[in-house]
Amino acid sequence: MIDANAERRLLRKIDLHVYPILFLIYIMSFLDRINISNARIQGMAKDLDLYGDRFNVALFVFFVPFILLEVPSNMVFKKFKPAHYLSFLMLSWAIINMCMGFVTTYEGLVVLRFFLGTFEAGVMPAVVYLTSTYYKRHEFQTRMSFFFCSTVIGGAFGGLLAYAIAGLDGRNGLAGWRWIFIIEGLMTAAVAIVSVFFIVDWPERCQFLTPEEKQQLELRLADDGAGSLTRMDTLNSYAYRRILTDWKIWLGGLVYMGIGITGYATTFFMPTILFEFGWTARQAQVHTIPVYAVSAVGMLSVAYLSDRFKHRYGFIILGCIISTVGYGMLLRQDNLSNEAKYAAVFLVSLGGFIGTPIALAWLANNVAGHWKRAFSSAIQVALGNISGIAAAVIYRQEESPRYLTGYGTSVALMWFGGVMATLLFAGMMVENRLRDAGKRDERLNRPKEEVDNMGDYHPSFRFTL
Repeated sequence: MIDANAERRLLRKIDLHVYPILFLIYIMSFLDRINISNARIQGMAKDLDLYGDRFNVALFVFFVPFILLEVPSNMVFKKFKPAHYLSFLMLSWAIINMCMGFVTTYEGLVVLRFFLGTFEAGVMPAVVYLTSTYYKRHEFQTRMSFFFCSTVIGGAFGGLLAYAIAGLDGRNGLAGWRWIFIIEGLMTAAVAIVSVFFIVDWPERCQFLTPEEKQQLELRLADDGAGSLTRMDTLNSYAYRRILTDWKIWLGGLVYMGIGITGYATTFFMPTILFEFGWTARQAQVHTIPVYAVSAVGMLSVAYLSDRFKHRYGFIILGCIISTVGYGMLLRQDNLSNEAKYAAVFLVSLGGFIGTPIALAWLANNVAGHWKRAFSSAIQVALGNISGIAAAVIYRQEESPRYLTGYGTSVALMWFGGVMATLLFAGMMVENRLRDAGKRDERLNRPKEEVDNMGDYHPSFRFTL
């Protein structure tokens, strides 16, 4: 048994070592991914001749390697020291981001966005995988939402930074939008160099825990259903079969894909939408900040309640409902004041950001074993990022300012995610009942090498709803 006070000290120590640097890394990742939306209204569209669908294509091309490389990246990630792997990725995309400050053609922008997606692809699945190995299941949601606040802080900081950088317009003969990419790329490179000293290793190899604390951590995780009975440490044909035929992984990916549309659409197009409310470019950048701040508070509040009640599904549906109200207002915005339309943007963003970290934590809660977690986090994020492709192409410039296709498709995809969440909830509830009744115990009669490599397929594992 673990002393309660010792357990609290251990958890606090893990929190202070695991998350701060990853939080900062993902702020920079998100900032470098979306700064194109801030640059767009600062003159980039005119300078690079981004007429018609060209801006949408520049957004779209990022997601091609971003989706295709997430699973291979996590397979490689497990074989390396996390600090070395993540720092390498970060430094690479920082250099590419700086290069976008000197691009002179639309074609050059598209090529650089492709390579930006290539090196950013492995970050989110790696973070979900690494952090899930340190926490019990009903501790993970709050921390995942805290981590995901990096996206809203990145969005808010991006608007504030773009506002400040706009004052550099013309400095050294460079337009203000070019300075956005150059300065933010330099900041990312600095964080990449520092991060190699702070990113934690895998729990069994980490340096910040004493041998006694590592033993305590192992006992805690075993007590939470992640012990020796639910391991998957060998990647063989049996493990591949257990992973690729696991309906939870595919449904979890579709949940993330559906509800993730709002987060991507918000970050890509909110500066443009607010600009079309009649504000200047700099005013529009500043008005994004309160939206992100409210979303962050809502995200953390819901995460606390989700962990406290040990429940995920209902809070995902809550986020869908809140966003639907906001989208409904924007779809019927003709008779609304700017204040009402601005309030609708708050609702859309809040509902969207509530659900995305819950979807990530929910699937991580319900898979067990090293290889199962490595694949599940990567598959989920890869499927989820299809919504990034959708968000990039459904907001058509010719439909400005109503964006009927964009708002309508976003609502439909979001509720597709809600339906998938309902199926996932029902399936795991039925599976828990079957395991409680002993209807899955026959799996223990299989060869020992399979029983020892089952992961959450083991009948002793229970799912979080």
